[in-house]
Amino acid sequence: MKVVIQRTANCSVTINGKLKCSIAKGLLVLLGIEDSDTQEDIAWLSLKIVNIRIFNDTNAVMNLSLKDVAGDLILVSQFTLQASTKKGNRPSYLKAANASIAIPLYEKMIAQLQNDLGKPIATGEFGADMKINLLNDGPVTIIMDSKNRE
Repeated sequence: MKVVIQRTANCSVTINGKLKCSIAKGLLVLLGIEDSDTQEDIAWLSLKIVNIRIFNDTNAVMNLSLKDVAGDLILVSQFTLQASTKKGNRPSYLKAANASIAIPLYEKMIAQLQNDLGKPIATGEFGADMKINLLNDGPVTIIMDSKNRE
C-alpha cells in the first residue's frame, strides 16, 4: 500500500458537481492498493498516518500529530499511485489491485483509521471521477509505502 499524505488548511471532494465532503485543518490521504496488500499493511499505515508528527506546536516545530491537534482526515482511493513508469511514456497499472480486492481493503482502511483516530473520517468514492480542492498547509507532503516499513 502506498499513501501520499498532505497536511491541509482545508480540503474538499466533489463528485459530479456535488460536494461529497470537506474538512478544515487535517490530512488528505491518497491511497494506492495493490494485490499483495494485507491487514498488516492497513494496521501499520493507519497508525503511522494518525500519529505522524507533522503539525506545528507552539514553537512552530512540526511536533504534533493529527490526533494531537484534533484534526480531520479525508481518505481517497487512487490506483494511479501504483503506476509503473519504467518502460515507455504510458504508465502501467498492473500492480494496482482490481476492484474486487481493492474495495474491501479500502473499506478496512476506513474502519482502521476511524478506530485509530477515535472519530469518523471523510472519504471520496471508490472509482469515481473526483475533483479535489486542497489548500496544502506548508506545503507538507509525505509519501509512505507499507512495503518499505522495515
